[in-house]
Amino acid sequence: MGMPLELNTMIVTKGREKRVEENLFLLEKDGYRLYPIEIPIEVRKTMDSDANGIALIKKVEWQNSRTTLTYQLISLNSTN
Repeated sequence: MGMPLELNTMIVTKGREKRVEENLFLLEKDGYRLYPIEIPIEVRKTMDSDANGIALIKKVEWQNSRTTLTYQLISLNSTN
C-alpha cells in the first residue's frame, strides 16, 4: 500500500498560519506534503493570489496524515 505524497513549491496559508516568534510561523496542512527546506519560496494566502512574501522552511513534520511546517518569513511584500 502506497502513501499519498504531494510535492509543493510554494506555501499557501489560507489564513491558517500561527505566529510563533517575530518572523517564525507554524502552519498545519492535511495530508503528507514535501517542501524544499532552506530554499526561498513564495508565501501566498490562496493559490491564485499574489505572493505575500518569501520564506525559508525550517522544519517539516509528518504525523497522523498531517504536515506541520515551521517557516521563517524573510521578505514581506507590502502595498504601502
